Amino acid sequence: MTTPSSNQLSNAQGSFGAMLQQARKTKQVTLDEAANELFILKRHLQALESENFSDLPQVAFARGFAINYAKFLDLDPTKVADSFDAAYPNELKQRADNNIESPLRPMGTLQRDSHNRIRFNPMLILAVVALIILAVFLYRMVSNATSDNTEETTPLSDDISITEQTQGAAIDNQDTVGASGSALNLGAPAAGTELPLLISITDEVVVNITDAAGSSLMTGNQNAGNYELLGVPPLNVNISDTAGVSMTFNQEPVAMDEYVAGDQASFILNP
Repeated sequence: MTTPSSNQLSNAQGSFGAMLQQARKTKQVTLDEAANELFILKRHLQALESENFSDLPQVAFARGFAINYAKFLDLDPTKVADSFDAAYPNELKQRADNNIESPLRPMGTLQRDSHNRIRFNPMLILAVVALIILAVFLYRMVSNATSDNTEETTPLSDDISITEQTQGAAIDNQDTVGASGSALNLGAPAAGTELPLLISITDEVVVNITDAAGSSLMTGNQNAGNYELLGVPPLNVNISDTAGVSMTFNQEPVAMDEYVAGDQASFILNP
């Protein structure tokens, strides 16, 4: 494989998409190979090369994809980041700023009229609890059986979760790209701004999280899975067992080791 020359890059005429495509072809790498290496969807790499911004996720992820793609192709990530910022449409930036709804809404407090209290049938509650326990038991049996029968790694599919996209967009803090602020050069968030918290749980654990606005983002026992939350920092986090829990806050991995006492951890997250 070869590295693109300065003359080849100048022929891209300032277009960061053409610059990425020319560098990939010079390096003799296919889009499938780049997608599997970077853990970024092939269609997102195609959208970057064609500068089709409407086919990309929100600007934070898209910019991270462009920077990591540039590093993979031995291009100057700062130059690509600046070209991306200049080419990204303002209307899409405004739409991303106004659309901060999370797929997982925070669990709040049930508001009830004190004059019309709801009465619950104890037997019905017990039946629902029993069904939940049975469903969890069957889910674990099926998951274990599937895990035992899987002997080879499946290729990268065309459906990647938000957590996996965050992995593809995450930038090494040791590389300086743009001005101070977050690693994606988005600047420090304004006071009261909700920030994303991604949580991966491999086994049942008790997790309690509240944000600065007093909202309860997660409470009590949590089953294995990936959770996507939004909260106003600082976030107060308490975990009963950190062995099966990992977090990414505002697109930055959270190192919980220094807060662990036994298996439990209690700490505050700030951007």
